[in-house]
Amino acid sequence: MTKILVVGASGYLGKYILEELDNWKIPAVALVRASEKLKDLKHRNIKIVQAEVTQPETLSGVFKDVETVISTVGITRQKDGLTYMDVDYQANVNLLQEAERAGVRKFICVSVIDGDKLRHLKITEAKERFVDVLKASGLEYTVIRPNGFFSDLRDVLYMAEKGRVVLFGNGELKLNPIHGADLAEVCVRAIAQKEKVIVVGGPDILTQNEIAEMALCAWNKPAGIVHLPGWIRLLILKTAKIFLPEQRFGPLEYFLTLMARDNIATRYGTHRLQDFFKQEVQQIKQQSNEK
Repeated sequence: MTKILVVGASGYLGKYILEELDNWKIPAVALVRASEKLKDLKHRNIKIVQAEVTQPETLSGVFKDVETVISTVGITRQKDGLTYMDVDYQANVNLLQEAERAGVRKFICVSVIDGDKLRHLKITEAKERFVDVLKASGLEYTVIRPNGFFSDLRDVLYMAEKGRVVLFGNGELKLNPIHGADLAEVCVRAIAQKEKVIVVGGPDILTQNEIAEMALCAWNKPAGIVHLPGWIRLLILKTAKIFLPEQRFGPLEYFLTLMARDNIATRYGTHRLQDFFKQEVQQIKQQSNEK
């Protein structure tokens, strides 16, 4: 029986993809570095396999009877001595080469919105180098380009807890981030679709001001938004590049760059950001009460 291989299955998006595959009753293999990260997995159609994607020799035999690979492999913050090139590029190349050897039909990878236009950033440089290799491979492929996750906006929520959110510029730039569950639907539907690139975001196009207001509202705080001039953002970037190590500069560079532009993608999904913020606040308060 052919299967779907989900790589990075224990991560934020990977777990939602496993849920979606189980909803569709599609047999799957979940590839993880440590099997205990999926110890609570109860889906009958999913087999857990342990391997290290940065070590290609551990991938031997993993792709048996696999029809499609969905790779969510990538790092936001470098750790364990691994770089973006080690993971976002080379680990995905390892997967692609093993997929080719095993006769896999299709390879789906998750990148970022406008990654092909942001190759100068540390995080996207490695991702786009892999996309180039994937396009030249001869396999069927789809590159999913999400417009950021709700979970990426937790930093805004943490700022709002103190009653103030800091933005650069007038706060009127727009984006439509997407929930992991909605993006998982897009990834699973892509198995049977022909599109080579899917740029997707959540159902609501919001200004940065509106997102800040939602975060403050989730904490029942009055509107407290501070707007700093754009030159301060540029100064932070220049200074950080000099003084911060790459593993800390990469995420900051990406975040501050996207804050200075509109990021609008095809609208999809049913999850709303204000509901996500409210649920996050409830969890934070509950954890605080349990301590």
